[in-house]
Amino acid sequence: MIKPVIFCVDDDPEVLGAIERDLRQHYKGNKRIIKSTSGREAIETVRQLKQRNTPIALFLVDQRMPEMTGTELLADLVKIYPESKKVLLTAYADTEAAIVSINEIGLDHYLMKPWDPPEQKLFPVLDDLLSDWTTQVKLPYDGIRVAGSRWSSKSYEVKEFLSLNQVPYQWVDIDEDTIIADLIKSLSDDLKNLPVILFPDGSTLVTPDKLELAEKVGLQTKANKPFYDLVVVGSGPAGLANALYGASEGLRVLIIERSAPGGQAGTSSNIENYLGFPAGVTGADLAQRAVAQAKRFGAELLTAQEAIGFRSEDPYRYIKLSDGSEVSCYALVFATGMSVRKLEAPGVEKLQGIGVYYGAAMSEAAVYKGKDICIVGGANSAGQGAMFFSRYAKSVTMLIRAASLSPGMSRYLVDRIESTSNIKIISNIEVSSVEGEHQLDKVIIKDCSSGEEKELSMAAMFIFIGTAPHAEMAKGFVPLDDKGFILTGPDLPKTSHGKTLGWTLDRDPFLFETNIPGVFAVGDVRSGANRRVAAAVGEGSAGIYMVHRYLMTV
Repeated sequence: MIKPVIFCVDDDPEVLGAIERDLRQHYKGNKRIIKSTSGREAIETVRQLKQRNTPIALFLVDQRMPEMTGTELLADLVKIYPESKKVLLTAYADTEAAIVSINEIGLDHYLMKPWDPPEQKLFPVLDDLLSDWTTQVKLPYDGIRVAGSRWSSKSYEVKEFLSLNQVPYQWVDIDEDTIIADLIKSLSDDLKNLPVILFPDGSTLVTPDKLELAEKVGLQTKANKPFYDLVVVGSGPAGLANALYGASEGLRVLIIERSAPGGQAGTSSNIENYLGFPAGVTGADLAQRAVAQAKRFGAELLTAQEAIGFRSEDPYRYIKLSDGSEVSCYALVFATGMSVRKLEAPGVEKLQGIGVYYGAAMSEAAVYKGKDICIVGGANSAGQGAMFFSRYAKSVTMLIRAASLSPGMSRYLVDRIESTSNIKIISNIEVSSVEGEHQLDKVIIKDCSSGEEKELSMAAMFIFIGTAPHAEMAKGFVPLDDKGFILTGPDLPKTSHGKTLGWTLDRDPFLFETNIPGVFAVGDVRSGANRRVAAAVGEGSAGIYMVHRYLMTV
């Protein structure tokens, strides 16, 4: 529990020591007592406490100090902590200064020195003021704070990364919180480098990359072992299922994830047709449940690490990570899923993260409450996104190339969209361009038949135009089909004699196995996969049986 601070300032060490002694004895651990012997020192300490989001309930300041008076000090301190109670310690001759302080800085009380006995002359006054402060002020958030601007794309990336990894944080918009803006100016090059992440211990990170941020917030980024029975690249539904069943059956398992668990499914606002969840389940929740299960059986999950290189030296497989380190294993499973397909239209790249988003971007829902937004795309993920944002936005406009939603969307979702009053559909169009200087202002759409263009005023655009296999890192290591999916099992290319091209063993490749023994692919990244969440879980689960069969030969 957060302990509010009583901050005492007096240039006389003997008096300051007496104040500290009396306060500690009276409040007995219910309050933190912090002291300072000068105004300059006090201001610096208070700024550090503000950076840590430490609540200060009351300032107890001596009027007669060198460099600056107590009144002058309180005038500076109240800018940092405007809600804190203010008490001035005065001598008889300082009464006039105290009265001036009441009028100029809203002084709450002044106390004449000496205050003996404190039970009569000090504590009753402070108790009343502290009681008032407690009823008027909500204790601040005691955790990670992200201070940035809603129009900073890097701020959006940090929020999205923390949200998808379910790391609690508080968003502080510097355009609305001028105190925090002033506090981080020196850290952010006069607010040019955003966001600034403020941690409870007083440390900060400025525009960190994912790996740096992951390490700081306590996510695992380094493998605990140099060697594993199984390494799974990707933590979508297929990868998590594969790792879960592998770990539960006694294998030493490592999962490598470049961003956050769940993959594309993890960004889904609500999966309504997954077996066992009649009310639906968010992709993030489903992923975190699976992660917890896999970790319970001993699997490790590396976050913000990307597998960038692979090599095979029988019987071992080696994976090079983005930080330059390397891990090795007997069996390797590609479960890297799909990457979002980019919308190639003028203005989109410039406004990405500041009005233009790929996927549901659930961390931004509150930002666009009561505003007009649009969804680009007509498949299930777009429909789920539209339903999610309809709870917040004034209106949701779905922009689709097809004549209607039906061809690419489940019937149950079409019915729900058509019955939602603030969702409208514009069909047979494509996005021609987007406009805006520091934020999205307009979306220009073009009729696919006539070529006629039309402007839509939109606060945000969320793009769901499909996906592409995320398999570039495996190119040159294992064979891919003409669309970039990993080939496995019977789909592998053959020689003129019917043998698998590049295969060196007497047996045929197992189901889900590539042309390198012990290297497998499951889920959406595999050529020929049925791209549904349940199907991905099924492939990941079935794939572990093939891994076991391979391990028996090692």
